[in-house]
Amino acid sequence: MITGHGDDIHGYEGVRMNFSSNIYAHADITPLVEHLRGEMVRICNYPEPEALTLEAKIAGKEGVEAECVIVTNGATDGIYLAAEACRNLGISHHHIIQPTFAEYEDACRNAGLLIQADADEDTDAVWICNPNNPTGECIDTEGMIMLAKEYGTLIIDQSYENITLCQMMTAREAVDAGNIIQIHSMTKTCAIPGLRLGYIVTSHRYAKAIRKCLHPWSVNALAISAGHYILDNDFKAVRDIEDYLSEAQRLRNELDAIEGVSVMPTDTNFMLCELSVGTAAELKDWLAKNHGILIRDASNFRTLTARHFRIAAQNKEENDTLINAIRLWTSIPH
Repeated sequence: MITGHGDDIHGYEGVRMNFSSNIYAHADITPLVEHLRGEMVRICNYPEPEALTLEAKIAGKEGVEAECVIVTNGATDGIYLAAEACRNLGISHHHIIQPTFAEYEDACRNAGLLIQADADEDTDAVWICNPNNPTGECIDTEGMIMLAKEYGTLIIDQSYENITLCQMMTAREAVDAGNIIQIHSMTKTCAIPGLRLGYIVTSHRYAKAIRKCLHPWSVNALAISAGHYILDNDFKAVRDIEDYLSEAQRLRNELDAIEGVSVMPTDTNFMLCELSVGTAAELKDWLAKNHGILIRDASNFRTLTARHFRIAAQNKEENDTLINAIRLWTSIPH
């Protein structure tokens, strides 16, 4: 199991502002919480062995066949299932577009797949996160279709698809392509990382292979109930995505203007930053101890360095506090 993710708030005392997770910390999920309070009796019985009722509802929303949807215990569960299914289908040579979420590589290694540093004529499958974690970059649908035509299998993690204004490949397009495994996350859309709920959309061939890897009751009853509520009520954690992303761009621009900090362009709510002095670990500890602010040390992403960190925009007041704190830190001799 990989450690060293964001939201490691358990390791720090006095954290008041959490920029370390790619989730908006001020989302109002009260209606969903109230719904789940009334559903607690469900924990007295086993959930569906497979979340077929929720799969059918997702399929109706996405305009695909129910057999092409597999509900998972969060998007990460979908990542490991996709790797296992590839192994069973003989899809053995995998390339992962870096820097990105470390679980793709871990899932491939656990499944005994060969990971290639570069894609070549032997590459069977390519993994890509869109929008990409940690850079925030997006590739539009046309670009994804071109990638799918170039490689035998394309595995797309679209966990952050609802926190961007970029055009995302639809589930229908993924199924029709025939060689795409598309991973989705309700965790990110609804700011419920502790509940663990995601789903895969793919063609019949891959769906059949993935279902053979499923464990019974892998998605709990409350998560299934939450999924139904989310779809029935079109529930989203961030209602005004344009306003939120506008604030994220303001934060990005303000940080990028600080001497000693550079910030990559981003198409979503989170952004990758690089220091010219000091290290991300030093900055992280200093912010936590002196300002109650938690950021994500991004040095453990492959191809990144000890100077990289990632943050996700919060509200204007907290964003300004972060800007001022980092401005202060860069003024201190290192």
